[in-house]
Amino acid sequence: MAAITLAELANKLGAELRGDGTVEIHSIASMGKAVSGQITFLSDSKYRQQLIECQADAVMLREADVEFFQGNMLVVKDPYLCYALVAQLLDTTPVAATDIAPSAYVDSTATLGCNVAIGHNAVIEAGVQLGDNVQIGAGCFIGKNAIIGDNTKLWANVTIYHDVVLGSQCLVQSSTVIGADGFGYANDKGEWVKIPQLGSVCIGDRVEIGACTTIDRGALEDTIIADNVIIDNQMQIAHNVQIGYGTAMAGGTIVAGSTTIGKYCIIGGASVLNGHIKIADGVTITGMGMVMRSIEDKGMYSSGIPLQPNREWRRTATRVHRIDEMNKRLKAVEKQLAAKGE
Repeated sequence: MAAITLAELANKLGAELRGDGTVEIHSIASMGKAVSGQITFLSDSKYRQQLIECQADAVMLREADVEFFQGNMLVVKDPYLCYALVAQLLDTTPVAATDIAPSAYVDSTATLGCNVAIGHNAVIEAGVQLGDNVQIGAGCFIGKNAIIGDNTKLWANVTIYHDVVLGSQCLVQSSTVIGADGFGYANDKGEWVKIPQLGSVCIGDRVEIGACTTIDRGALEDTIIADNVIIDNQMQIAHNVQIGYGTAMAGGTIVAGSTTIGKYCIIGGASVLNGHIKIADGVTITGMGMVMRSIEDKGMYSSGIPLQPNREWRRTATRVHRIDEMNKRLKAVEKQLAAKGE
């Protein structure tokens, strides 16, 4: 979209317009960087002082912040949500592919919906089903009998293995791999014997997956990701993991096999979740969390020691190594006091 008037924006957002509705907005920016022709937003009242020098043509803000700004404004309940909606309206991101490139390979048994676009050097194998308006970026590989729902977009070099099901309105960033083998082996007197991974991956609707993430297929049953899940970059989702509706997972997180994560969970970046555990609905795990056991109750959980100067960290580490010794000494003292009746 080239430009949109404030009146049109107010109508689309359900916002209250205060000011000149004929002003045209062509992009959105942060308050400190916004200039004429742009709109910005104030989602946290502690930044009210920036409104004084704000050069944007309009600001999205709450009723409580109106008195601190003299220019054009859209009064809304949730400025950050409206920022997301306006960014969608003004999005200039190109399509992943246009039409079907001559260099793309599409097997004759594949089924393509209306308006499908497939980029250069992409491979669509036998039995694949692509829904309406699907975009397959350059260099993608879609394995046999995979199913991709309507309006889903794959950026360049995504690999979708055989039998994977990817829902509608999904977005998969470059170099992600979905459906590779899970880590399954038996041991025969020191020799590793591979266990073929016979399950698949089933991903719901409106799921977004970041770049260079891997989601393994199940050993017997499927790896399952529910609707409305967002998964960041460079993550490992192992075989037979299940992730519930509306969960968000930040970059660098590793989830070991057969772990179940509930609905509306938030997993901070660089966290590690042990295998064969369950995380309840509504759990928040802060960044670099190490989760070794199941979490049964909703709430916020943290682990790890925050960064310290090296000298302090060395003292802390030394004390940690002596905890067992200190515990034995404490119990001995308690026993002596008990014997004396104190």
